[in-house]
Amino acid sequence: MGNNGRVTRPASARAPRLDQVCAAAVEVARDAITEVEPTDIGDHLQAVAEGDRVVTHYFECRLSGYRGWRWAVTVTRVPRSRHVTVCETVLLPGPDALLAPGWLPWQERLKPGDLGPGDLLPTPADDERLAPGYLLSDDPAVEETAWELGLGRARVLSREGRAEAAQRWYDGDHGPDAAISAAAPAAARCGTCGFYLPLAGSLRLAFGACGNFYAPDDGRVVSADHGCGAHSETLIESAETPVDELPTVYDDSAVEAMTVSRAPGSVEAAEPAEPYGHP
Repeated sequence: MGNNGRVTRPASARAPRLDQVCAAAVEVARDAITEVEPTDIGDHLQAVAEGDRVVTHYFECRLSGYRGWRWAVTVTRVPRSRHVTVCETVLLPGPDALLAPGWLPWQERLKPGDLGPGDLLPTPADDERLAPGYLLSDDPAVEETAWELGLGRARVLSREGRAEAAQRWYDGDHGPDAAISAAAPAAARCGTCGFYLPLAGSLRLAFGACGNFYAPDDGRVVSADHGCGAHSETLIESAETPVDELPTVYDDSAVEAMTVSRAPGSVEAAEPAEPYGHP
């Protein structure tokens, strides 16, 4: 049997001979396709010998959405009889048929955001991302909770699970290569930000949560070398006070003497002139 599931014959085996009676039964084969309208059946494409007195007729499929597919009708006859009977009809993809993507298990089809309210996502018992809580771990934070009798979690992240999560976070929108991080100042890294909350355990060295209400990553796990414009040490110099709001200041360090004239006949006119300070 070949890789495509079909039976293969040795090189020395005789290929089946095309039975002329079955090959001529084109209309018998066409009439056997009763699942659709006659207009959905196109031209006769070929007749292929499947065995002794067994022939499959292929017709063009004109159904919408089935580009490149073919109707296949297999016919046969008994020896020394010219009466042809139908074995089966089926719709098969041709060499250039439009096919649906290959089937994947539901675990591999799930994408972030697919889980909605009320949905349940069970984890398999042999999930490599998880390990029993009673096993020793290389993460001190995991071991601290794993041995709590009656309170510990049944399963915790395994080494593979932590490595997978760390790589996914680091390569995602909250790692150093994110657009907002690349546009931030070189010194504005999360690891040096006052709003950065480091995680516990072995992930503490590389990841933490953002606690800045105004930051786009608030409440999300970010890498220590991620960054944005809301870094705690991003300080802006206060603008200069407008001129009309400045207080009036007199400079008394320099006084210019000025003579003030007195009105004729006044008491002040009889007194010597006094200098007045002028700012």
